[in-house]
Amino acid sequence: MPEVGNELDSDADASDASDETSKRLRSEFLLAIRSGGAAMQLLSAASAERIGINVTDLNCLNTLTLGGRMTAGDLARETGLTTASITGVLDRLEQAGFVHRERDAQDRRRVIIRIDAARGLRDVAPVFAPLLTAWRAMATQYTDEELRLILGFLNQVEQIMRNRLTELRDGRQS
Repeated sequence: MPEVGNELDSDADASDASDETSKRLRSEFLLAIRSGGAAMQLLSAASAERIGINVTDLNCLNTLTLGGRMTAGDLARETGLTTASITGVLDRLEQAGFVHRERDAQDRRRVIIRIDAARGLRDVAPVFAPLLTAWRAMATQYTDEELRLILGFLNQVEQIMRNRLTELRDGRQS
């Protein structure tokens, strides 16, 4: 008959091992997020260089692509850049043919920024197509339920980053 003390020791050892595994996994989790973020920044820089624009301009172009048509003020708020900086970005992107400025039909005082889809398809899409192809292939490895979990996770990560971005822009140190 096993001794009660030995069973308790065995449970404690299992609990300690489980705690250590959890600590290790949490540490690897944080490193993976940081590493992924660093890789994304490096990818953005290399992609911008390949396209022939700077990283800030690529970020603004991406913001416009994701957000649709917007005003320069909207783009400034979304990116955290000053309106003067956005004017420079838009001048460069317009000169390169990536965007067009149009008067708003409802309010002629407003100027709407529109992406030139043909230019994007010609010069931007080929740079990102291999990445999108690899992501699509990767997604096929997961069930719908797993993809929902991954999407929830990615949405939470994005929200955490956006919250921190807001704090930094507002001058909060926390």
